[in-house]
Amino acid sequence: MGTKARTARTLMATVALVGGLAALSACGGPASWHGAGDTAGSGGGTGKEAAVAISAPANGATDVPTSTEITLTAAKAGSTVTITDASGAEVAGSMRPDGQTWLPATQLKYGTQYTATVSGEGANEASKISFTTMAKPGKTTNVTIAMADGKTYGVAMPVVVRFGREVAKDQRANVEKRLFVTSDPPQVGAWSWFSNDEVHFRPKEYWQTGTKISVRLATGGLPMGNSSYGNKDVTVNATIGRKLVLETDDATHQMTVTQDGQVLKTIPVSLGKSSTPSSSGNMVIMDKNKSEVFKGDASDPYVETVYYVQRVTTGGQYIHAAPWSEGDQGKRNVSHGCTNVSQQNAIWLYDLTLIGDPYTVKGTPRKLREGDGWTDWDKTWDEYVKGSALPAPADAAPSAAPSASAPTN
Repeated sequence: MGTKARTARTLMATVALVGGLAALSACGGPASWHGAGDTAGSGGGTGKEAAVAISAPANGATDVPTSTEITLTAAKAGSTVTITDASGAEVAGSMRPDGQTWLPATQLKYGTQYTATVSGEGANEASKISFTTMAKPGKTTNVTIAMADGKTYGVAMPVVVRFGREVAKDQRANVEKRLFVTSDPPQVGAWSWFSNDEVHFRPKEYWQTGTKISVRLATGGLPMGNSSYGNKDVTVNATIGRKLVLETDDATHQMTVTQDGQVLKTIPVSLGKSSTPSSSGNMVIMDKNKSEVFKGDASDPYVETVYYVQRVTTGGQYIHAAPWSEGDQGKRNVSHGCTNVSQQNAIWLYDLTLIGDPYTVKGTPRKLREGDGWTDWDKTWDEYVKGSALPAPADAAPSAAPSASAPTN
């Protein structure tokens, strides 16, 4: 059986995705994926109601990308779309919110003939086509996500997508339309490009505790420019945990740890000394390890095994145990830029935190550099949505980037 096209009014009750800014919700089924950038179609007409037809791909088309969608002309509520391969096996999928485009739930197969049929009111002889997908391309782009299926993350966790090659600027909007994030409960969010090969998604405010997130990167077979195609689709389902926020004030040399609005502990710290200051800004815990080997550079050579480390920048700033500086913690800054805490406090923090928990540092002479880690929350909302390749909707009200001391949910 085919998938029924639904009216825009019905779809708005479950998901609204407009030009890169998405109101997120749990979809009604595994194939109910909806993407940003949908626009309402029109059947035209000259005083006579237009017939429902398939306008793309063209009938008999060959060398069609395996990411292709079925575009309809003058689709009506109640129209159904069915795609089958040469063996008669049906392809699952659903309509986008515009009601005019049908999206397969998975990448189509390479070098395969498909038949697409529209049925229902207004369908005519143009409502059935056949097309053949392209052969597997020789040049593909690897697509990865910095989340693992079934894991629980902190409330500041961005959806971080990396591409193995640079995505051509003229392809970014098309790529972004194929990146789908849904959440339960619904929350507003947007994509933002941080570089030519990395795009992030974050909600307008911190994720609500207990949120269920589903991500589908429908990039398999998707043209990405420079004769390259996405190597595969990627899907991840994750959960957001309790709201834990960490904030360090250089003026007091103290870290305040708050969970669900209640202060759990205040921890003495030592930040970066004057020659290697720590960054001030809104960061996110990116990685955790029981131990790592730290190495200095030619100007300050050292090799040290450090324990209970939590990375907060790509440039090498961590929260970690520093028993050698416990006499300085709470009093003065002596580190190479990391947040030094005692062995006991490092263990306590390590056991408490999740990847995706927010960490704010304020009062140091060095500003956090954009892209030095997951700096999504170091931008105001209106700044963030400007990083999308798709236009933000007119009703996207700007909001300040949250800090650990100012709850947003």
